[in-house]
Amino acid sequence: MNERTWKQPDDKSTPSASSPSKRAVNQARDASTATTVRIKYKHSLAVRWMHWINFPLLALMIYSGLLIYWADSQHEGLNAHRVYRVGFGAWTLFRLFPPWLYNNLHLKFQLAKGLGYHFFFMWFFALNGVAYVLYTFLSGEWRELLPTRHSFVEAIKVTLHDLGLSKRHPPQRKFNGAQQIAYTGVILMGVGSLLTGLAIYKPTQLHVLTALLGGYGMARWFHFWLTMAYVGFFLVHVAQVIRAGWNNFRAMIIGYQILPGDVGKDDKVPNEQNI
Repeated sequence: MNERTWKQPDDKSTPSASSPSKRAVNQARDASTATTVRIKYKHSLAVRWMHWINFPLLALMIYSGLLIYWADSQHEGLNAHRVYRVGFGAWTLFRLFPPWLYNNLHLKFQLAKGLGYHFFFMWFFALNGVAYVLYTFLSGEWRELLPTRHSFVEAIKVTLHDLGLSKRHPPQRKFNGAQQIAYTGVILMGVGSLLTGLAIYKPTQLHVLTALLGGYGMARWFHFWLTMAYVGFFLVHVAQVIRAGWNNFRAMIIGYQILPGDVGKDDKVPNEQNI
């Protein structure tokens, strides 16, 4: 990123070290353009680390899940495919992931590899998720994350704005209603994936859990469609990040985002800051 110097306007008074410089939102003025910006702290280091650790872990879990899926899916004439298909009764509308996908990725006949990867990385995926939930509650960030009674109405307004059907901008806070619902939903999906995965992994030892989920077959069904929900969330999430622009992506890397300022010409600005 190009370096810019944000200079303090001419003023004989210097702010004390104990006040503006420690604020979560700093204001500065670009001397070259006379425009004002706000430098806002958005994501903590812990959240950023857990976010970026989760990305490759989830990718590996989906990749190894595809290997397991293909091992069950390849014998269409011998398997009813009641879990890994979309249909009703004995009638199949379509099967997910056509054979050319596996053939081009060389994923055929690798069941042992898929199981090994899945059972190994699932512990890291679970630990990272537990760490995130604990951090959210211990840091108090859950107050901004959990949906409220207004979140669902707000989510509809946000969706209409994102689709270009409304000109009303979403609320300018860390998480709007749509984000609260989506991110809380992903956490619950993670819990569901862990429980259904354990029920499939140890159906005898954890027979009570497996029974509560409706049996081994139903646990597989839940586990598979939770994965599909993850993929759907990921695609929407990436599209929204691209739509929001570099500033939003940068906040998840360095923790800060740069916003248009709202101070007047005569307002004092904190010490010189380099971006």
